[in-house]
Amino acid sequence: MKIAIIAANGQAGQTIAKEAVERGHQVTAIVRSENKSVAQEVIQKDAFALTKEDLAGFDVVVNAFGAWTPETLPDHARLAEHLATILAGSPTRLLVVGGAGSLYLDESQTAMLKDTPDFPADYLPIAEAMGAGLDLYRQATAVNWTYISPAADFDAEGQKAGAYTLAGEVFQVNAQGESYISYADYAVALVDIAEKGGYQQERISVFAS
Repeated sequence: MKIAIIAANGQAGQTIAKEAVERGHQVTAIVRSENKSVAQEVIQKDAFALTKEDLAGFDVVVNAFGAWTPETLPDHARLAEHLATILAGSPTRLLVVGGAGSLYLDESQTAMLKDTPDFPADYLPIAEAMGAGLDLYRQATAVNWTYISPAADFDAEGQKAGAYTLAGEVFQVNAQGESYISYADYAVALVDIAEKGGYQQERISVFAS
């Protein structure tokens, strides 16, 4: 399978690239600077400059883009809109590394995790920005997208256990009452979804079992 990873130099991007390469996939890093991932091929280009032709021929495009400063937070929505435009009508699947803040608290789908009093104030701007991106993906009816929200505790340094649970739009915890997943296990889940398909135009979530 041919997989392109936008922002492959980030921690999530590098972890996903490693998982995909280890499974025998042909991985292309889409990066602005020198490639730091294990991807075999590289497109050195700003994500906002990508064209339909750049992404043609890939089975899957992973959007692992992250922006954290007040000036760059709107780029989450900007990139969602750009990818929706250049992938419209394409058979290429778009898998988005999402956020947990926009997960709903219950099946009524009114209040979100980011609306709770205990949600860390420092993470509210990124949750809002990523939620705005999700709203744009939901409108992209001509794109085969899947938005994958991690657990609330998304641990870059955590170990690879290989066990995870997929859920839907509603925030859930495991049997220990924890909402946790390592980057490594998130990458396992994402590459599984890339291989198996499904969840077209859906937001799903993943947490450690």
